[in-house]
Amino acid sequence: MRVWTIANQKGGVGKTTTTVALGGLLADRGKRVLLVDIDPHASLTYYFGIDSEHLELSAFDVFTQNAGMTAEQFMQALQPTAVKNLDVLPSTMALATLDRKLGTQSGMGLILKKALHQVRQEYDYVLIDVPPVLGVLMVNAIAACQRILIPVQTEFLALKGLERMMRTLTLIANSRQQQHPYTIVPTLYDRRTNASMQAHQRLRELYGEHVWNGMIPVDTKFRDASRAQQVPSQFAPKSRGVLAYQSLLTHVLQLDKAGERL
Repeated sequence: MRVWTIANQKGGVGKTTTTVALGGLLADRGKRVLLVDIDPHASLTYYFGIDSEHLELSAFDVFTQNAGMTAEQFMQALQPTAVKNLDVLPSTMALATLDRKLGTQSGMGLILKKALHQVRQEYDYVLIDVPPVLGVLMVNAIAACQRILIPVQTEFLALKGLERMMRTLTLIANSRQQQHPYTIVPTLYDRRTNASMQAHQRLRELYGEHVWNGMIPVDTKFRDASRAQQVPSQFAPKSRGVLAYQSLLTHVLQLDKAGERL
């Protein structure tokens, strides 16, 4: 089971779109995919029409059950989607209270990793959508994954947000003595504007090979797919945005394959 975390400490950069788009493409390929929503805003959860506030179990329970969730309980918390092979662990607003509840307790950074380990035979890929805040949720998401994908809007304010994310990755790597592979994904690229082109060039200058060579364009089909509660690859399979995410997926799979050979 491969686990990818989609994170950035700036909102509005395309984290949820990236999670849904890549998850849908993997499911299209016949992979068993779990999307994990640990953002209290629950955008990923609501994307699929799931109202987690009326569910008996959610991601909040994964973090707060002191004895730890059994594999059976974890599976009961998952919600199927209309997409074959694609399930969701729904979020809830209560996740916003976790730093106050758990922040001072030891061992709280590995809860999600342990929970996912229990269902490792059920899924081929897990994609985690993370809130844009450094706290127990982001720490858990990074500890649980083998690769971090960092969507970055191609505009200069987003580059400042990326600096904070990179400092966070350095802090976590130093504390755990483990460096996570990461890939920076340029998003919301508008080739009609100099600002997008210059921001993309600056990304390449600052972060080199960590930046994916392509970019995710501005594409209204993403918004339309969200309104229809469909993954982009099934709503508009030939759209430029979906084609870009197909290219990104191929790139990340190649990186993972190369890493396994090392």
